[in-house]
Amino acid sequence: MAENKGTRGAKGDDKPIGPTGRPYRGFDVPAKLDSHGPARIIALCNQKGGVGKTTTTINLAASLAEYGRRVLAVDFDPQGALSAGLGIQTHDGATIYDLLLDPKRDTREVIQHTQVDGLDVLPANIDLSAAEVHLVNEVARETILARVLRQVAGDYDVILIDCQPSLGLLTVNALTASHGVLIPLECEFFALRGVALLIETIDKVRDRLNPAIKLDGVLATMYDPRTLHSREVLERVVEAFGDDVLETVIGRTVKFPDASVAGMPITEFAPEHAAAQAYLRLARELVSRGAVA
Repeated sequence: MAENKGTRGAKGDDKPIGPTGRPYRGFDVPAKLDSHGPARIIALCNQKGGVGKTTTTINLAASLAEYGRRVLAVDFDPQGALSAGLGIQTHDGATIYDLLLDPKRDTREVIQHTQVDGLDVLPANIDLSAAEVHLVNEVARETILARVLRQVAGDYDVILIDCQPSLGLLTVNALTASHGVLIPLECEFFALRGVALLIETIDKVRDRLNPAIKLDGVLATMYDPRTLHSREVLERVVEAFGDDVLETVIGRTVKFPDASVAGMPITEFAPEHAAAQAYLRLARELVSRGAVA
């Protein structure tokens, strides 16, 4: 994770200033849980592709599992990148698509375990791309994912939904099922432009379908402190969203695609790397904010 350790806080505060302009905090390691569930459901959403949604879902899920949380990662993108990134084979077995179309199917039968202790996956593959066509005439079509997840919410502490890069019916299903939204935002100008439309969609879902949904935070990703552009975009994000911008910032590194090829979270692939430490810090920050138990 990138940070500016050379800048100190005001009025004698010797804490370094982080990339978001606030004093850098490490956040305490969360206490172990005495019991598990019911899960808080968080959708990772941004209609722009390539901003780090899947990378964040995988590595945040693994980081929370490392801190003793039981985590279910839901692959809700027909590309199936989350499943592949965790080494899950999706060609022959049942997937989230089957659960959406068959209300009698047991969600637990589709869940697959990963090599990370405490982290399970609801996998997806290209079949999911046909789901919107099949669901469009269903009664209460926006709530079908909520029904699927309700069956297993008591088994987990947090459920993370990796949304596809669109604002279609699948994404609306994810938002309707969720308690919170985490927006990964690439530190690049064109990524910033579409956030207003996403916030508008979240507001509509809150107004019409899910009054309890809240914004858990905006996560700056692919940050490169060496470029003026990255620094300026992050500054504008903080101006626009204030304290909703998470203090943790995810830097740009070639380790992410290397870990994906290996089918492992970066916390397992390169645990000492700054990117792995950044995601562990993100997990601690979300616990400290109350977004995760």
